[in-house]
Amino acid sequence: MSPDHSPPLSHPLLLPRHRLFCKLPISNPRNTIYIPSLQFSFISKQFLCPFLQDEDCVYTLYIRTGSIFKGGTDSIISVRLYDNYGDYVGVSNIEAWGGLMGRGHDYFERGDLDIFSGRAPCLSSPVCALNLTSDGTGSGHGWYVNYVEVTTTGVHATCSQMKFTIEQWLALDTSPYELTAIRNNCDYYAGDRAKESTGSSS
Repeated sequence: MSPDHSPPLSHPLLLPRHRLFCKLPISNPRNTIYIPSLQFSFISKQFLCPFLQDEDCVYTLYIRTGSIFKGGTDSIISVRLYDNYGDYVGVSNIEAWGGLMGRGHDYFERGDLDIFSGRAPCLSSPVCALNLTSDGTGSGHGWYVNYVEVTTTGVHATCSQMKFTIEQWLALDTSPYELTAIRNNCDYYAGDRAKESTGSSS
């Protein structure tokens, strides 16, 4: 493959730090791996090294939209999942990445429970913090979220489950006037990392 003709991104993942051990055939600046900082930009799953794919875990998200009036949204929703060390995996569009509700389903509608599942690199410890972000686009961008439940499984990883109670609007026209919800059930370090990433998943 010519370095000047990289295929378009599909199902972008944001890899955890300190997890990449071989070069990827990417030249587009959007897809650059920054060395020595080891902070990665979005790259397509198809570029991952073969031995890294063996370390993949399956992440399943159950997201309940509140039944409150106008609680649903058409915005694009992204998520970052953090472990106790502050490392994370991130998905810029969870519907495109792993929507399981069938063709034509309208996600994030009032009162609905939506399920998403996909592969991403395993973290070093169970998911214990979350950054859930709306891009604020679409008609009626406001979104009221009851909770997000995350399960993680992997061949060489311990199965884990974590429920994050949200009970918050992700909206600019109602309190708390934010498009991001951060929930931290681990130590302060992961919580600080989640706050630093606010608004940067795109």
